[in-house]
Formats: sequence, C-alpha cells, structure tokens
Amino acid sequence: MNSLKMNVRSTSLQDAISTFLSSPPEGTPLEVIEAFEAPGVKEFLPPKLFLETVEQAPVAISITSPSAEILYVNKAFEALTGYSRDDVVGRNESVLSSKSTPAKVYQDLWSTIQSKRVWNGKLVNHRKDKQEYLADLMISPVLGKDGEIAYFLGMHRDITALHQLERQLSFQKRLIEGALDSAPMVVSMVDSGRKVLLDNQAYKALQGDFRGVEPADMILDALETQIGLDLDSAWSAESEFTNVEVRLEPPGGKGPRWFICSGVLVEDPEAAATAGGYFTTPESSPHHLMLIANEVTSSRQRINEARMNLIRANMTEQQLVQTMREAISGSIYKLQEPLNVIRAALNIPESSENKGTLRNVLWEALSIGSEAIENLQDALPSPKIEQVTRVNINEILHQVINLSTDTLLASGIVIDWRPAPILPTVAGRENALRALFKYLIDNAIAALNESNMDFRELRIGTQVDGDELVIEIIDSGSGIPEKMRLKIFEPFFFGWENPKGHAGMGLTMAQEVIISHGGGIEVDSDFLGGCRIFVRLPTAPSDGEVT
Repeated sequence: MNSLKMNVRSTSLQDAISTFLSSPPEGTPLEVIEAFEAPGVKEFLPPKLFLETVEQAPVAISITSPSAEILYVNKAFEALTGYSRDDVVGRNESVLSSKSTPAKVYQDLWSTIQSKRVWNGKLVNHRKDKQEYLADLMISPVLGKDGEIAYFLGMHRDITALHQLERQLSFQKRLIEGALDSAPMVVSMVDSGRKVLLDNQAYKALQGDFRGVEPADMILDALETQIGLDLDSAWSAESEFTNVEVRLEPPGGKGPRWFICSGVLVEDPEAAATAGGYFTTPESSPHHLMLIANEVTSSRQRINEARMNLIRANMTEQQLVQTMREAISGSIYKLQEPLNVIRAALNIPESSENKGTLRNVLWEALSIGSEAIENLQDALPSPKIEQVTRVNINEILHQVINLSTDTLLASGIVIDWRPAPILPTVAGRENALRALFKYLIDNAIAALNESNMDFRELRIGTQVDGDELVIEIIDSGSGIPEKMRLKIFEPFFFGWENPKGHAGMGLTMAQEVIISHGGGIEVDSDFLGGCRIFVRLPTAPSDGEVT
C-alpha cells in the first residue's frame, strides 16, 4: 500500500487507479476491486467514474490541503496554466499568484474560506511562462466528518478575453455617451410606453426650455397629429422615419420651434439579454425608438421672415381688394335705397298729377341708377381662387399676430398668446383663414381702442375639442350689447363710433370664410368683462372638401 501512495503522488490519481485495477497486488480483496468498477448506489458515484469526470472537466480544477498545498490538478488545469502535475503537486497554490493582484484580495479570499464559506472572485494569475491572465476563481471548503476543513476545491477559468471585451464595450459606451452629450442635436431613447430611457445634454436643455415637459412626448404627438404617423404600429411594424419636420409650441406662449426628426428602431437590450430571449431574432424582439431631433428654428425663422414679407404684401393687396369690394358693395347698397323709392313711385297708378315730365324723369333716373349699379357690380374685384391644403392654425394665427404687431403696440394692447402645444392640421385655404383671423383681431383692436380703458389685453388661444379645433379670441373691451350680438354679422353693420372708411363687411366676410370651411363662429353671451368669440373648425370636413 505504501508503493500505491507513492505512485499517486508521482503520477495522476486516475493512472494510479488504472494501474491498480489492471494488476492489483496479490491478496487484494475482490470486493475492493469491484467497488472501483461498480455503478453508484443512491447518492454515490463509483470512484472511477467520478475521477474520469473530474479529469475530463473543461474547467481547471485543483484540490489542496488546508494549508493550500496542491494535492491534485486535472488536465484542464495543465492546459490553462502550462504547469504539469509533476510541476505543481506538493507545491503551494500561490505558485500561480501574480504580483498584479492586490494583497487585500488574497486577505479576503483566505478569510472567507477559513470561515468555511465559498469565495468567488477574480485574480491575476500567471502561467508557467510568466504570461499573466485573469482568472475567474471559485474556492469551496471540503469538510470532513468532524466538520473541519479537510481540503479546498478550486475551479477557475481564463476570462482575459472577456475582460478585454468588457473594457472595449465600456470604452465604446463612454465614447458614445460623450459624443451624444456633446452633439448639438437632441437625442433620446424611448420605449413603446413613451418612457425616456436615455437622453443627452441637448435633450435636457430642451426639457428645461419646455418647463419640465418631456420633449419626446411633444415630438411624438406632433408626428402623430401633424403628419399622421402611426407610432403605435411603428414599434411592431418596425417602420422608421427620416427628416420629418415638426413644429412645437413651447409652454408659456413663447415662439414656435421647428425640428427635423428621425426615428430609428433599436432592439431592447434587456429583453434580448433574458434567458427567454436567447433564441429570438432581432426582428421579433421588442424595440425602443432612438429619436433624433435637429433644431432648425433659426433657419425656419429666416424662411418664415421672407415668407412673412410675401404674406404681408399679399395681405395688403387682399386688404386693398377687400376695401374696394366693401366700398363698392356699400355704394351699391346705398344706391339701391333711392332706386327702390323710384320703383315704388313708378308703380303708383298714373294720374293727372304724375303725368308728363316728372314720370319721364323718374324713368330716366331709374335707368341711369340701374346702369350705375351694373357698372359697379362689374367693377367688383373677383375673389381669387385658392387651393385647399392642410393648414396649421397655430402658424396662421402666429402670422396674423405678427402682421398686427405694429397696430397692437401703437394701441398699447398686451397680447396673451396661448396656443395648444400640438394641433392637428385642418383642410383650408391659407389666405382666406388669415383674412378671417385678421378681421377678428382688427375687430378686437377697434373694441379696445374705443373702450378707453387703461389696461388693454387681447388673449388668443387654441385647443382641440373632440373632432373640432377651437380658437378663442378674448378682448378686455366694453363687450357687445346683447341686442347687437346677431347684428354684428349682418352686411354693412358696424357699431364703432369711428368706422375708419370701412363699410361694415369685416365680420360678414369672417362668417362667410368660416362657413365655407364647414365651421362656425359664435359670441359667448355669458362672458363678462369684454368679448369672447369662439371659432370652430372641423379637423376633417365631412365631405372631404372645403367649399
């Protein structure tokens, strides 16, 4: 038996058992030989099978004494470290230790296993050729029947390549985060519930400008309402979008801001990293939306400024034409009165009193008057035929307010602009809608000027009410008397002390425009302290067209 122990130390334990079984010493009991070959009984494996399993395990295994003297290593240990069994059996496990591992790590290791607990951690080891590698190590105390430590079982693997990959990924992550934070465009990652998972400094700055409101929510709402992008199906259908311009109205009534937006679907890393997601393909995995928004407000404002000049010129021309139409229509209206009197006189039965020259004069006056009316009607400028497009009412109102800025300032009127942050577009004629709101704002300015009040305020707001878009225009003037609330929309009626050359057709024209767009206009009869007018426009006309 002494020779067997020596053989176990000089060669592998498996080889020793194999040698023993091939030529057992004379007198060895048959029961001992059969015990090595017999299948396991209940909780025990046969020693030969156990040794073969350990020997062929793909992880490096070592067994040491309580003092860390190596008693056994398997083939994976030899392949990993470069040390053969003869090199390390009988030596301390510290033969693998590298000076790159801090002393406190070894102190923690030894304290843990001495207290009969399993230690798991990482050490910097070196191979026989002194090349260092990072080892993921687990050491488990093996207790004897007396409950004391009999051996230590150590298992470790080389994770140097994994560590390098983690460092590279960490570096790339910091690089990407640094690039995103320094990028001028707004970047955010949102899930299908619109929760912001990641953002950059530009996004945070925009959120500050928006008084804490999530810019991602506003942008996504704008994409849905302004261009009809179906984001609910976008996450499942994996549709993406590029270079879509949206207009946002920041909270607080500040000027509008424009962004060019793109959306890229990114696989949800958490769902992909779960055990259940191992066999899923990127196409079938849940996705997040990488939202990129590049602000183009400055360039858009320059374009809008040039456009405003064109609109201003167009509105001036339109105003001139409208003034002519009002003046001519007013003249026709006034001419009709004496002509109606003449017609009534001519319808009186002829008698001796009205025979002769007077009747002839009346017929001549009627003929001349009728001809004059026809000439005036022919002189009426024809309204321009305008194409129907999808119109952003916030933008139209903002343009009209800009056009009225000089008048508002000259009259000392404070403008309180309260647009809804996101509005659906409506089908309409831009110039006609501008004229509509110009009539209403001019009407409110006139009311404020004649009120002679010290504080003059004009409040304009927009909101969505079901399938309607509601525009609210409030002035702090003296209000409209109840008996005049229906008359104000009649042709050639005005209630101002100073008509300033107008024939009283402004509100009539406004009503015609709103009716042609399938909407309505009303005066709030319950409003006190001024006048409140509601303009309602359908977001989608029932017949699909504007008349």
